[in-house]
Amino acid sequence: MFQVRIIVRGYELDSLGHLNQAVYLQYAEHARWEILRAAKLTQESLLKEGIAPVVLETTIKYRRELRAGDEVDVSCEFRWGDGRTFGMHQEIRKADGTLSAELDGVGGLIDLNTRKLVADPRERWKAITPEPATLGL
Repeated sequence: MFQVRIIVRGYELDSLGHLNQAVYLQYAEHARWEILRAAKLTQESLLKEGIAPVVLETTIKYRRELRAGDEVDVSCEFRWGDGRTFGMHQEIRKADGTLSAELDGVGGLIDLNTRKLVADPRERWKAITPEPATLGL
């Protein structure tokens, strides 16, 4: 499973000294862009194709708190199905393996010209990704 390591920074904390809830979403977004980069895709290459990934829905389940200095691994796994959308499962785990949060989402690929979701995102990803296995394709 793909993952990226992040160190929790002090300025990301809330008034109680825990990682601010909005930062969990930023960590997840970072991991999603990193998996695309690992598959040899860039924002520029996607724009040249006239498409962009979009997040349509995200659910976060908080399991254990995170504090400044904690090292976390943020995973990213695409879950392919039929239709215009695909699933994304992500976990944020402390370096010792403790599960801190689970994020499940629904994403799509938007055609930047029509401003509509691509009909078959799985096939479109396959067609443009230099290393499709990285995305589970």
